[in-house]
Amino acid sequence: MNWASFYAVISGVNRHSTGIGRIWLSVLFIFRILVLVVAAESVWGDEKSGFTCNTQQPGCNSVCYDQFFPISHIRLWALQLILVSTPALLVAMHVAHRRHINKKLLMLSSRAGSAKDLEQIKNQKFKITGALWWTYTVSILFRLAFEAAFMYIFYAVYPGYKMVRLVKCDSYPCPNTVDCFVSRPTEKTIFTVFMLAASAVCILLNMAELAYLVGRACVRRFRGSEAPPKGAWLSQKLSSYKQNEINQLIAEHSVRAKLGGNRRNPTDKAERCAAF
Repeated sequence: MNWASFYAVISGVNRHSTGIGRIWLSVLFIFRILVLVVAAESVWGDEKSGFTCNTQQPGCNSVCYDQFFPISHIRLWALQLILVSTPALLVAMHVAHRRHINKKLLMLSSRAGSAKDLEQIKNQKFKITGALWWTYTVSILFRLAFEAAFMYIFYAVYPGYKMVRLVKCDSYPCPNTVDCFVSRPTEKTIFTVFMLAASAVCILLNMAELAYLVGRACVRRFRGSEAPPKGAWLSQKLSSYKQNEINQLIAEHSVRAKLGGNRRNPTDKAERCAAF
């Protein structure tokens, strides 16, 4: 998998995140994705070939390996990182939708948005309020759920998170109870603990960010007012465009009314004369 392209996609959310969210993304990429690609894959590269049993019975090694290692660590970590990072795409899609709406409103209001205004919309940073707050909060809840689920799966599959040196297997087609040996168990244990510790740090960061967002929302609700977002220039500009259009319509209506009044004046005079 091309992790660099994957990181480039989710890093687009970074400029719309909180400070804690930026730290989470850094930990995710440096201490999890980068370690998985550079070191962990080479450590587990011989997990199947280095697993040997003291028997020549065909199929015994494969059966015993599947019994003690039902899920590959590398594939499980890769799946975990993909699912944990995917909720960030919800925020990216929400931001892209907001930008599309702002661009469309600007084009409709001004009939021809300037290049500077379009560039400002492209680089606009949205404040985490309103609908974006809900999207961002839901994405954090999904991240927490995925992290907790995978931590439980690791504990259920590999109790204690420790790689043992020797395992005993008596599954068919092994002729009897055989001894099987795991290659480099200490090194694999260290990397397992490291990856799980990084996952625990990400859980703490997600919880801290969730508490921060909820706290800020409570403070805004308590104060009853909210600072205008940095994108307020667009709303102000659209309001000015709308006001100009209204003023233009009023002016045109006034001119038409005057012209209509002037046309009726001779008729009124003729009627008055006829009456006399």
